[in-house]
This record gives sequence, structure tokens and C-alpha cells, in this order.
Amino acid sequence: MKKKQSKLFNLYSASFVLGMLFLILINYGMDATSTNEFCESCHVHPQATQSWKQGSHVYNPSGVTVNCVDCHLPPSGVERFTAKLSIGLRDAYGYIFKDSSDFNWEEKSLRESAAHHVYKSACLNCHQNLFPPKLSKKGEDAHLYYDQKPDELRCINCHLETGHYHEKSEEEVDERTSNMEVYTSAATVDSFTNFTETIPDSKIDFKMIAIPGGSFTIGNSGNEEFFNINEGPQIEIAITKFWMGEIEVTWDEYLAFIKVTGKEGRTEDQVKRITKENSIDAISGPTPFYGNPGQGWGKGKRPAITMTHYGAQKYCQWLSMKTGKTYRLPTEAEWEYASRANSEGPYFFEGEPSDYTSYGFWKSIFGTDTTVISRYVIYKENSNNKTAFPEQVKENPFGLKNMLGNVREFCSDYYDEDIYKIYSKETEIMNPTGPVSGKEFVIRGGSFKSDASDLRIAKRDYSKEGAWRLTDPQIPKSIWWYSDCNDVGFRVVCEAN
Repeated sequence: MKKKQSKLFNLYSASFVLGMLFLILINYGMDATSTNEFCESCHVHPQATQSWKQGSHVYNPSGVTVNCVDCHLPPSGVERFTAKLSIGLRDAYGYIFKDSSDFNWEEKSLRESAAHHVYKSACLNCHQNLFPPKLSKKGEDAHLYYDQKPDELRCINCHLETGHYHEKSEEEVDERTSNMEVYTSAATVDSFTNFTETIPDSKIDFKMIAIPGGSFTIGNSGNEEFFNINEGPQIEIAITKFWMGEIEVTWDEYLAFIKVTGKEGRTEDQVKRITKENSIDAISGPTPFYGNPGQGWGKGKRPAITMTHYGAQKYCQWLSMKTGKTYRLPTEAEWEYASRANSEGPYFFEGEPSDYTSYGFWKSIFGTDTTVISRYVIYKENSNNKTAFPEQVKENPFGLKNMLGNVREFCSDYYDEDIYKIYSKETEIMNPTGPVSGKEFVIRGGSFKSDASDLRIAKRDYSKEGAWRLTDPQIPKSIWWYSDCNDVGFRVVCEAN
């Protein structure tokens, strides 16, 4: 009996010792693989170590250094261990089987990607007082707003660049216009041909393309790859002639509007008190930016982004007053007609969505041939995750550039999932303008973030007014700028009458 008890004691003792050794090894492994030096041995790209050392978590007046694991792991407990294990296995696989030079590190620096690698609990573990003595009024408003929506907002919604410094691009200087004289009048148009519009009292001009009238089949038959239910049924629509901007409205053009109308950031209520009718002053101007609308990419000839649908409409009203023509947003039917340019496939160029999409196991390993699509579209595979200049792509058969990529585009129509079904009940459909009311607006085309499957001409989407203003802490929220959407812009249409 004593021998049996002795064996059990020895077994328990050995198990205890082995368990303790295992825990010691685990703890040692956790510590050894959580040093900055260990992280740097794999994460050799500039967006990691170099930008971390330049950021305010290292380069700061207090001399405090925030380490890699302080942000990229939960602060303690089982959650920290499981996250460490998951991240370690993922990084080990990438280190052995992948080449770090093939990763799109710019994309992985975006907020959408960072949300998977930064823990809010880690932020709050250090920043327990959200209202320190030297916090600015803007910061107080933002943190009060965060307290109201802790389940919806993440710290990196506003503080994305705190951990890793991102050098801002210099604003491009348009050398083409820097030596030009200021235009004194708008373009005179005597016939229905392409023309270059000139904005009076500015150095800004842009090209308008004459789109001939005709009939086309809008929508998707249901046999097209990646078909969505809101893309059908197909129906025949007639469109009268109009002009459309060769490219999306650029920052140069939109900033000209801001310069004239936004000096005081007038609200609509203030505008009502202006009595001078049919004056440029009667158009309200955007309030000041909240954040950086150019995203640090520069402005110039890049497409203007982050303005709301309201801001796009107001620009069209201002442009109409300045030029004496009727400028507006395109209807959804006009947009698809101009984008198709008499083509009938998913794109106006050769190929099917399955030829170009990066979705799927084999595509993720072997990639896809983007030679053709990259000639015409700025999208996920060639954008480096930011907007591009118009000269980087070829035009469609009508002469329009980036109809399917670079930025998604506002249309004038309210969104209705079943609008094609409603149209199909009519005997003759000419120049449809969508529902008479609604909450969201139609968005067409793809953007620099889009997969090729979302670049299809028939693809329909709509604005998300609530989600796109989620981070904006202002009360009331801005009617001019989106705080959470950076890939939607617009192009203008000029009526032919």
C-alpha cells in the first residue's frame, strides 16, 4: 500500500514539475517572442519598424516607448495568449512560404486592415483617462462622442497614425495652370461636339464629352457572373444626348468652388438670409474639413472625394451659375449608357469578371493576368490603395476615362432595389430619373479599393449616409463631408438644351 502511495506521489510530483516547466517555457516563449527585436526580425518593411520609431509612440517629449505587443496584442489574460498563438502561426506561415516584398503594405496600413491588428483594449489599457488636462476642444468632443458609441467606434477611427507615422504627400502643384491667366468667361458652345469648359475667375478648365442619344438595355440578364438581384430585370431605355465630364471632378475643380463659396462656411440657414437672387453668393459653401479629405495623397488632378451627395449637388449648382449652362449629376440611366458606350458585356473591354477577379483560392496563390483591365481601370490590383491621376488609363469608346474605377460615382437618383421592375411596367421609358423620394442615393462604378467583380457596368450600389459619418463627432454631423468614406466622388453632366 505504501509503495502504491509512493508511486502516486512520485507521479503527481513529476506531473507538477513537468507542468511548471511547461508553464515556464510558455512564459519564456511569450516573453522572448514579444520583444521589439523579435518583431523586427520578420516585419522588415518600412511601414513597420521605421514608421513606428517615427511615430508618437516612440518619438515623443516624455521619452516613453510603446512596444509592438502593447498595441498588437490584448493586454492580458487568455485573450492575449490565444491572440499571440494565432498571430504567431500566421506570421510563421508568411515568413516561410511568402515573400514580404509581394505584400501590399500600403493596403495593410489602411484603417480597414488595421482594425484586425490593433486591439481597443490595448489602447484603453494605457489611455485610461480620455480627458487629460491638455486635451483640445476638438478632442473633448470626439471622446464624448466615443463614450456614447463605445461598441461602434474604435480608437483607430481617429488615431490611425498614432502608432505608425505616415508621411503626408505634398500637394501637387498644377504646372499646367500655374502660368495661365485667369479665365474671364465660360466656354461658348455652338454645336453638339466635345468642348473644354472654362470656369470664370479661375485658371481651371475641364473637358466635356458629347454623348449621342440612343437606346440601350440597362441591367443584367441574370446570366452574368456575380449577378446581384438589384441588377434586373433588363429593360430597354432611350436616352437623349448630353455632355459628360471626361474624368471625375478633380480637387482643382472642387477647391475652386470652396475658395469662392466656403470662405465663411455658411450654413443653409445663413444662405436664406442672403437676398441677392441668382448670385454666386446664394450658393452655400462647404464648412471646414474635419480631418484630411485628401487622405495625404495630394489633390491636384486626383478625383475629389469625401464630399457628401449634398456637397456634389451644390457644386453642380455653383458651376451652373458660373458658366450659364445646366450642370448636374448624371442619372443612373445616363451613367450606365455612357459607361457601356454601345457595348453589351460586363465591361466595355474584353474579358469576364472571372478572368480578372482576385477572389478564389487559386487566384490568391497564382494571381491573374491584369494586362487588359489595367489599361482602362484603376482598381484594387493596380491602385496602391489610393486614387490616381486620369492620364494613367485609356478612355472607353465614348472618350470617358475611369468610368469603372478610381472612385465610385454619385448619381442623381434615389436608390430603389426594385426600380427596374417598376420601369418594366411602362410602355416606353425615356430618360428615367429614378424614384421621387428615398433615403439613399445611387452609387455607380468601382473604385481603387474594388475587386474586378465589382467593376461590372451593371453593378449597383447606394450611399450609406449613417455609416459614412460614423466617426464624425460634430453635433449636428456635417452635411458636407463624410468622415468614413474615401472612395466616392462624382462627374458632371451638362444638358444639351
